[in-house]
Amino acid sequence: MKSWFTSCVFGAIALVAPTMAMAQKTKVTIYTALENDQLGPFKQSIEKAVPEAEVVWVRDSTGVITARFLAEKDNPRADMVMGLAASSLLMFEKAGLLETYKPAGVDKLKEVFRDPKEPYTWTGMDAYLGVVCFNTAEAKGVAVPSSWKDLLNPALQGKIVMPHPASSGTGYLMVAGWLQSMGETEGWKFMDGLHQNIAAYLHSGSAPCVQAARGERVVGLALDMRGASEKAKGAPIEVIVPKEGVGWEMEASAIVKGTKNLALSKKIADWGVTEEANKLYSQTYAIVASPNVKNTPPNYPAGAEAGMIKNDLSWMADNRDRVLAEWSKRYESKAAPKN
Repeated sequence: MKSWFTSCVFGAIALVAPTMAMAQKTKVTIYTALENDQLGPFKQSIEKAVPEAEVVWVRDSTGVITARFLAEKDNPRADMVMGLAASSLLMFEKAGLLETYKPAGVDKLKEVFRDPKEPYTWTGMDAYLGVVCFNTAEAKGVAVPSSWKDLLNPALQGKIVMPHPASSGTGYLMVAGWLQSMGETEGWKFMDGLHQNIAAYLHSGSAPCVQAARGERVVGLALDMRGASEKAKGAPIEVIVPKEGVGWEMEASAIVKGTKNLALSKKIADWGVTEEANKLYSQTYAIVASPNVKNTPPNYPAGAEAGMIKNDLSWMADNRDRVLAEWSKRYESKAAPKN
């Protein structure tokens, strides 16, 4: 009888134990602009490294997540931010909304991906560049551009699309890149000329290259990786890094100040600088924070990393509202309707 009773007790414990383990998981809310297909693999890897955490994503575009986070500044809903533009995190840092924390192992990352100021609050993950997707089949005699100013060719009138900088981080990094590399006077002059050839400013960072790849437009200004992907699918496009250099941004992560899950958030931040995490980043981006992880995809533009301009991310953050207000005043008339 005793043996039977003991067996029942241990059997009950065996059944309850997994339930108890699951109940002990703590939900960690992470605001993100990662692509939807990245969320599953990231969640799986994080929860494997930090088994006591359950990742809960709140996902939207860069502009929407940035605006939402700032609107909630007096009552933050997130524990962490991950996969959001570093310029957005710099805005949060300046507003005192990020926790001071330097993840273990961060000094092994490339210098450009590390917060250069104290107190340390954010860490870069990967970098993305603004390039030209040029459809050679639809160009009809227009030469493949090698310079940004080649896009001012009157033969391209109504044949160029680019991301709207207020709703797409890709669009903003391009605008900020032109203003920094050309100087503000020449940068706005260039965009005035470009506007004459723009068919529409799209509310997506990838759609312009997709449209160029389909032959719906001749030129789509978009991300480096989207260009490589569309060309690898067989699209008749050239992916071009203009000779003057290109604007760029990086995805980054940080802990929200005041989170009730600080200890778990620190563990997740530590995961974010590991080679395992960087291998996940490299499945989507060619340029990642770890110097030991390389995964350059087919058809990726040669010399892309060397073509990155000297980019002041703090300038991008500090001047975002001013630049977007001026951009909207000049060019909003060609904004595509929002879905």
